[in-house]
Amino acid sequence: MTAIETFTGDASPYQGGDPYADYRTADFPFTHYADLADRRLGAGVVAANDEFFAQRENLLLPERAEFDPEHFGHKGKVMDGWETRRRRGRSADHPWPDEDDHDWALIRLGAPGVVRGIVVDTAHFRGNYPQAVSVEGTSVPGSPSPEELLGDDIKWTTLVPRTPVGGHAANGFAVSVEQRFTHLRLKQHPDGGIARLRVHGEVVPDPAWLQALGTFDVVALENGGQVEDASNLFYSPATNTIQPGRSRKMDDGWETRRRRDRGNDWIRYRLVEQSRIRAVEIDTACLKGNSAGWASVAVRDGEDGEWTEVLPRTRLQPDTNHRFVLPEPVTGTHARLDIYPDGGISRLRLHGSLTETGAGRLTARHQELGG
Repeated sequence: MTAIETFTGDASPYQGGDPYADYRTADFPFTHYADLADRRLGAGVVAANDEFFAQRENLLLPERAEFDPEHFGHKGKVMDGWETRRRRGRSADHPWPDEDDHDWALIRLGAPGVVRGIVVDTAHFRGNYPQAVSVEGTSVPGSPSPEELLGDDIKWTTLVPRTPVGGHAANGFAVSVEQRFTHLRLKQHPDGGIARLRVHGEVVPDPAWLQALGTFDVVALENGGQVEDASNLFYSPATNTIQPGRSRKMDDGWETRRRRDRGNDWIRYRLVEQSRIRAVEIDTACLKGNSAGWASVAVRDGEDGEWTEVLPRTRLQPDTNHRFVLPEPVTGTHARLDIYPDGGISRLRLHGSLTETGAGRLTARHQELGG
């Protein structure tokens, strides 16, 4: 496994110009997984013990943190992140925080799942970031309150042990715990500020819920679908195509660079489990002069199955949701969307239901992961 680059220590004070010019980051191997703490999936920061300088909700904002050197409020410098007040010791003889002192925030994942990696981003916190961070996870059904999550009966599992971090840096941590989690507890030791939190992993849905729904979108990210590969990610990630809801702006879909050859672009997906697909939706919302000209969809059953075309190459209209009812249901575990020749789509929906085999495998995995 490739070693993950780590950062420690202060960043230099801001000297003007581009605040990201000296930002420390790296290519983390787990970031191709979806962000389970994405607000679009329903994630939220449900509680924090302190947010004196900057609100806890900033942790999950989708865009990168911004910095305005002139922005001050009645409490001091306004930062785009979660920032707590400075901790103090017990007395004049011991003015320093105790070793175990820390601030915390509780995060509800938008989609429960297995965490593969975490990024604790301290962008713009140059001398006011935490000395160290740690992250724990738990799995609690339903919609527990903060008080319930903090109860003595809740078991927390360490995902990231207490680890030093650097200021103005993307601090990445690989996670190897094979469990399904619904909530995280982020701790900063002893205090300070964190700009963003990203929780990359695999969605593990509740099979009882999907069975109750009957027909649902079997490729949707929130239901356990995922992007395996794509031909081009120049403008935006292919995972956008299986996010909840309709796209509200152009960069909330998938758009490729302009082709100058005779090829075409494509995305390959893994469905939640083996499913019977009955209908297809291809949405080009907000893509007007750059939507794909044509699209086709194929399905295969198993890693080595043959691809079966379920939607032949079909003309697409800009900024339009296209719906197709299949003549016969098609069974599969994977799907492939081809667009011609390039451009983009905003969403793909594959409506169907789990097969008996798919439901059985999903239930077994759910139980194996402690769901």
